[in-house]
Amino acid sequence: MKKAFSEFRDLLRNVPPLVAAMLILSIVGMNLLANKSIDTGVDWLALDCGILFSWLTFLCMDIMTHCYGPRAATVMSIVALALNLAVALIFFIAGHIPGVWGESFVDGSEAVINTALDNTFSGTWFIILGSSIAFAASAAINNFLNYGIGKLLKKKEGFGVFAARSYISTFIAQFADNMIFALLVSRLFFGWTLLQCFTCALTGAVMELLFEIFFSPIGYKVSKRIMKGKTGGAPVETEA
Repeated sequence: MKKAFSEFRDLLRNVPPLVAAMLILSIVGMNLLANKSIDTGVDWLALDCGILFSWLTFLCMDIMTHCYGPRAATVMSIVALALNLAVALIFFIAGHIPGVWGESFVDGSEAVINTALDNTFSGTWFIILGSSIAFAASAAINNFLNYGIGKLLKKKEGFGVFAARSYISTFIAQFADNMIFALLVSRLFFGWTLLQCFTCALTGAVMELLFEIFFSPIGYKVSKRIMKGKTGGAPVETEA
């Protein structure tokens, strides 16, 4: 136990604060923006605004997996998830504190708008639970799959390697994240069909993958800079 705590403390010290902060911020933003759906104009296609942040979550995990290994990246993901739940609790408390939101000052609609804003920020228990389960599972899938792909590749370094690992693991893990959430929440509580769950999971994964493809050169540069700060400038992935 003492050794595990010491390793955990060292991990928190070694992961660049900006990467850790972006991971936490993206998870909080992803879950908050998931409250707003995107009008695609197609009945069977369902998306939400959480995709604007979710790509960043997985890019941060890919960076950490590339530099510290899948176990360390998964531990940091669980830490970020715990902090997100703490933020959700604060939002919940804020939503039940008597008061008025600035945006609710519309003649005749103050009470309705204020209640809607309170409910949006305070969240719903099954949405928070579903998103937490989905993210915990997809984080493990992404991190260990990313690591496994790296082990199979003959070449170990270069942007092509980083991209191959990131793109494949991100697409599969994002699909799993979206599908688990859709089945646990959207189908059970909102009556989605299996086709809607599948298409939402697939199109969401495609959209999030496109975001990661666009920003992956930045992720690669960040990972290179992290590894250069270590002995010899070599990767320091730990065994799974």
